[in-house]
Amino acid sequence: MAADHPPDHLNIAQGLTTAQARTRLAQDGPNEVTRGTRRSVWRRLADMLRQPMFALLVAAALLYMLLGDLTEGLTLSVFVLAVLVLSFYQEGRSEAAIEALRQLTQAQARVLRDGRTQQIPASEVVAGDSLLLSEGDRVAADGWLLQANNLQVDESLLTGESVAVDKRPTEPLPGSDLSNQPPSACCVHGGTFVVRGSGQLRVTATGMRSQIGQIGLALNQVREADTPLQQQTARLVRVLASLVGVLCVVLVLTLGWRTGQWVPALLSGIALAMAILPEEYSVILTLFPAMGARRLTREGVLTRHINAIETLGAISVLCTDKTGTLTQNRMTVTAMAVPRMADSAEPGDILQWRTPDAGQIPSSPTPEPTLSEAFHPLIEHAILASAPTPFDPMETAFHAMGQDHLNGGHRAFGEGQLVQTYALSPSLKAMSHVWQFDPHDPHVVSAKGAPEAIMDLCHLSPAARQHWLACVADMASQGLRVLAVAHSRFDGQSYPDSPHDFDFVWLGLIGLTDPLRPEIPQAVADCQSAGIQVIVITGDFPATAQEIARQAGLPDGETLTGEALEGLDAVALGERLRQVTVCARISPHQKLRIVQALQAQGHVVAMTGDGVNDAPALKAAHVGIAMGARGTDVAREAADLVLVDDNFASIVRGIRLGRRIFGNLQKSMQYIFAIHIPIAGMALVPMLMGWPPLMLPLHVALLELVIDPTCAIAFEQEPADPDVMQRPPRDPRTALFSAQQITWAAGQGLCVLVCVGLSIGMTPALGAWLAQGPHGASWLIQGPPWTEEHLRSMAFVTLITGHGVLVFSSRSLTRLFRPVGTRALRDANTAQGGRLWPLANPTAPVFVGLAMGLLALAIHWPWLAEPMQWAPLSPMAWGMALFWGILSWPLMLALAKCQQTFSQA
Repeated sequence: MAADHPPDHLNIAQGLTTAQARTRLAQDGPNEVTRGTRRSVWRRLADMLRQPMFALLVAAALLYMLLGDLTEGLTLSVFVLAVLVLSFYQEGRSEAAIEALRQLTQAQARVLRDGRTQQIPASEVVAGDSLLLSEGDRVAADGWLLQANNLQVDESLLTGESVAVDKRPTEPLPGSDLSNQPPSACCVHGGTFVVRGSGQLRVTATGMRSQIGQIGLALNQVREADTPLQQQTARLVRVLASLVGVLCVVLVLTLGWRTGQWVPALLSGIALAMAILPEEYSVILTLFPAMGARRLTREGVLTRHINAIETLGAISVLCTDKTGTLTQNRMTVTAMAVPRMADSAEPGDILQWRTPDAGQIPSSPTPEPTLSEAFHPLIEHAILASAPTPFDPMETAFHAMGQDHLNGGHRAFGEGQLVQTYALSPSLKAMSHVWQFDPHDPHVVSAKGAPEAIMDLCHLSPAARQHWLACVADMASQGLRVLAVAHSRFDGQSYPDSPHDFDFVWLGLIGLTDPLRPEIPQAVADCQSAGIQVIVITGDFPATAQEIARQAGLPDGETLTGEALEGLDAVALGERLRQVTVCARISPHQKLRIVQALQAQGHVVAMTGDGVNDAPALKAAHVGIAMGARGTDVAREAADLVLVDDNFASIVRGIRLGRRIFGNLQKSMQYIFAIHIPIAGMALVPMLMGWPPLMLPLHVALLELVIDPTCAIAFEQEPADPDVMQRPPRDPRTALFSAQQITWAAGQGLCVLVCVGLSIGMTPALGAWLAQGPHGASWLIQGPPWTEEHLRSMAFVTLITGHGVLVFSSRSLTRLFRPVGTRALRDANTAQGGRLWPLANPTAPVFVGLAMGLLALAIHWPWLAEPMQWAPLSPMAWGMALFWGILSWPLMLALAKCQQTFSQA
C-alpha cells in the first residue's frame, strides 16, 4: 500500500489521479524491464534429464525392459519419478526463495497523485506520473523535467561516462518521446541515479518502452558467472566423473569379455557410475545459499547478490558507520553554545545550555531550565537551513526543539517561500537555504553544517576559530554530534553561485545526542571473539566517534582522521589500519581507499554505507552493506546486502548465519562424499571378485530418495555450532572441501563399508557356529540356507544404519576433532541452549527413521522385495545388521582420534 505524505514545498502539479494511474497501469503493464522468462516445467524437466544421474537412471530402466525384466524396469521408473518429484521440490524451494528476495528488494518511487506525495513500488509508475527526485534516488522511468534544483544525474549506465550531468527543465515538444533519444539536459532516463539536488519530471515512457528497457533486451542474454564455490565443486565433480568414466568403461569391457553377457555388464557399469557420482552437490550449492538468504531476511538483512552468502563467514574486517548503525539515529538537541554578545564570534564569554540529564561541560554554568532568548536565533536558523518537511533525524530534532521553545513571533514556513538552496558537497560540508518572507525585505539566508565549514563561511579570525574549536572538542568529548549555524541577508534576485559569496554571521553550535543501540556492546563482543576487526568510519569529530566507540566496547586503538589519511600512501595506510579502531572526518572517496588498503593486506572487508558517494566503496568491498531505512537507491544498488533496520547487530547476526550456512554446506558435502564410498564399494567389490552383484541400479535409485532430502534439507536446517563465533574467519582462498576433509570423509565411508563387509561375512559364519551348538540356535539369526537375497538385505540394513551414523558424525564435524574423552563426548552431545545434540535438529533423526522404515517396507513387502532382489530377515538378523551398522560409530571415533594425534605430531 502506498504511504501518503504531505506534498513537497516545490511541487507545482497535482499529478494523476489514482483512477487514471490504475487505468494506465492496466493498459501499459508494470514498469519493469522484462527479465529472462522463468523456466517452464518442461524446460526444468529437460534440464534435469540432462544431468548424468537422471540419464543413467533412465538408461538403466530401458535396459531392464530390453532384458525382459518388466517388473524391474517399471519399479525403477517409479523410483526415477520419485527422485524427479523430490528434485523439483528442492529446486522450487530455491527459486521461490530467490524470487521472494527479488520482491523484497524492489525499488520504490515518489510520485504526486491526487495532489499528494505517495511512496509506491517503482513497478507501478505509469506514463503521465509526476515523479519526484531527490539525491540518491534511482530514476524509475523516462521523463521530461518540470523542475530542477541543482540536479545532477549519473548516466553512466546509458552513456558510459562516469561524470555526473547537470539537468535543467525545459518545455518538451508536443508528442515527444524519450525512448529513442539520447540523454540531454532537459530529460532524465530510467535506471540513472540522482547524485545531487532534487527535481520533478513528467513520465513519458515506462518498462520496455524506455531506453533502459531496450538495453534490458540485451542484458537478458547475459549469463551470470558461477560463484567460487560452484567453480570449486565443478572441478571436483569433473575429476570424479573422469575417473568414474574410465573405471566404468574398463569394468564393462572386462565383465563383458569374461562372461560374454554385455547387457548385464553394462547394467553393472551403470550401477557403479550411479554409485560413485556425487550429483547431489549441484542441489545443495543452489539450495543452501538460497535458503540462507531467506533466513537472513528474517534477521533483517536482505540479500541482493546471492554470492555474498559465501563471503559472509569469511569477513575479517567490518567497517561500519556510526550514526544510525551503532546509534539509534534518534537525535535530541541536548547542548547549545552562542556568543554572549550577539552577532559576534570573537573570543569572549560563551553562553551554554544543556538538558539536565545530558551531563555538564566543565566550563559551563549551571544549565538553565528553559531556553533563553539568546538561543532562539540559533534554533530558528537551524530550522530554516533544514528541509521544511524533515526526514533526517537531525533536522527533525531541530524542528522539535523549535516547537517546544520558540514562540509564535518567530518565522514559520507558511509565511515564507524557499527560493534557493545550496546542497551539501564534498568541498563544502554545509547546506544553505535562501528564504523570502516579505517581498519588500531582504532575503533571509540560513546555513548549517560542520563547524569548520561554517567557520569558513563566516571568515572567522584564527583566534575566534581556536576559541570555538575548543568548545566543539568539549561537546564532542561527551559523544555529542556538533553542528554550527550561521545566517545572512541578501538583496536582489541574482543569487550567487556559491554560499561563500554571502556575508554570513556566526550564530553558534548545537550538540545532539544520538544514544547507542543497547544491543551494540554484545554485537561488538561477538565480533572480537570471532576474530573480526571492527572499524568505525564517520564524518563526525574524532572525539565524538571515540566516545561512541568506547561505549560500544571497541578495544583501545588509534584514531585516523581524513586529513592524516591523505598524507599516507597505500602501503602505509594498510599498516596504519592494523591498529585503527576509529576513522573520523572521513569523506566518501576516502572510504574507497580504506577498503582497497585493507584488501591489499589480505582482509575480507565488509563496508556499510548509505549515501550516493558511498557507492564506489560498497562496490569495491567484498560485502557491501547498504542501509534500508535511510540509505539511497544508489547505495542499495551498489550493495550486496541491505539492512532493513540499519542496525549493526543485524550485520553480526548475518555473519553468524553466514558461518552457519558455510559450515552446514561443508558438513553436507562431507556426508555426500562419505556415503558414496560404501555405495561404490558395494557396487565395485563384487564385480572385481566375481561375486553376484550387491548394488543394482534399482538400489541406487532408492538410495537417492534417502540421500537427497538428507543432504539438502536435514543439513540445511542444522543449527550453528555453539562455538561458531569463537573461530577465526575462514580463509577464502582455502578450498570448500579440502584434502584433509576429503580424507576424513573417505575414512568415514570406509568405516561403513567395513561394517557392511562384516555384516555379510560374519553373520552367516555366526549362524553356522550357532547351528553346531547343542540347541541349534541358528534360527535366531536366519533360517538356512543363506541366500544371495538374504545377504543383500543384510548389507542394505547395515548400510542404512551406517548412513544414520554418517549423518550424526558429519553434523558433529568440528566436535569430532576435539579430544575424544568422556567430557568431550558430553560436550559433543549438548548444544543449542542445553538441548541434547541429536535433538537440536529434529529433522535429521526423522529422515534417518524414515529411511529405515522405507527399507523395512521394501524388504518385507513382496511387491518391492522381488524387483529389489531382497528377502525378509528374522528379528535377530535385523538386530545383527543394526549392530554392524552402529559399530561404524566407534570406528569413526577411533579414526578421528588417530587423525587428531597424527595432525598434532
